[in-house]
Amino acid sequence: MGKRRKPSPPSRARMAVLTTAVAGGAVLAAGTAHAEPAPNLASVKEQVDKLNEEAEQSIERYNGFQAKQTKLQSDANQLQEKVARGQESMNEIRTRLGAVAAGQYRTGGIDPSVQLMLDSDPAGYLEKAAVQNQVSDSQTAMLKQAQNEQRKLDQDRAEATRTLAELDSVGKKLLEEKKQVQGKLAQAQTMLNKLSAEDRAKINAQESAAKQATAAKQATEADRASRGAQRQDLGAPAPPASGRAATVIAFAQAQLGKPYGWSKTGPDSFDCSGLTGAAYRAANVKLSRMSQDQWNDGPHVDRADLQPGDLVFFYDDIHHVGIYIGDGKMIHAPRTGKNIEVLPISVMPYKGAVRPA
Repeated sequence: MGKRRKPSPPSRARMAVLTTAVAGGAVLAAGTAHAEPAPNLASVKEQVDKLNEEAEQSIERYNGFQAKQTKLQSDANQLQEKVARGQESMNEIRTRLGAVAAGQYRTGGIDPSVQLMLDSDPAGYLEKAAVQNQVSDSQTAMLKQAQNEQRKLDQDRAEATRTLAELDSVGKKLLEEKKQVQGKLAQAQTMLNKLSAEDRAKINAQESAAKQATAAKQATEADRASRGAQRQDLGAPAPPASGRAATVIAFAQAQLGKPYGWSKTGPDSFDCSGLTGAAYRAANVKLSRMSQDQWNDGPHVDRADLQPGDLVFFYDDIHHVGIYIGDGKMIHAPRTGKNIEVLPISVMPYKGAVRPA
């Protein structure tokens, strides 16, 4: 048999080609395995807007729980003080009953009727003593007083217990709603962080362009209205603000540019209902804390009859509110990451208006 020839080793050129091909394939494979698709700008903006709207809904619920917690805490404090005063009254009555018993003891022993008076159940004593004819008029009055005081004390204690239980429940809901808000905002921020600075700038530019387009539309409608066309979005021509409305608007204008702060009522930041409430406080008018409750803080006003200072509400669940300033515009606190601004009222789903009483 002839000798088998050994295969000749690949040339240096061939080795270089093979090495390059393998390395390139490895890089391509690695890139295919680990590369994440670039986020779609329009999709991110839509999702972020939705998360911010959901966060604002949670913020208004948080505000409601917070207001309820504050009231319940005040009620609980008052009830506990009332219970303490009631207990003091009972202690005084029992001290007087003890004095009667002590006096009788010194004169030869405690009368059975007085022993009954020291019973822990004044109502039971009265029933027994009346049957035995063992009680004087003064003792009867004293025991009736004890009976009434004990009944009020028991009622106040029961009410305080219920109030404290409700306070605990509201406190848990408050914390849960806070987690909801923080979760929505963190989720939105995470999505924005995945975008490049250029894409984030594009989103801001798109929002600005949308506002400018809406404002231009409003200006066109206003021009038509001035020529006698029907005003559809701007309401009837509004008189200049005066009196209380002027104070409300002046306060709101002074807050322009301040940051939105969820569940904040000023002075450095505000949420939507926090701003409206603070503006009306400046005019000595108290509004409810939540936008949904502010909806009931005065008579409702038709859109065509809007006047500066009216509260304007948005979305079916009324989770956003602003202050109408005329010409189809409002001042409002928009959402986390934004500042208090002037905006046409037609940029959001309009619900209605209220003129606080």
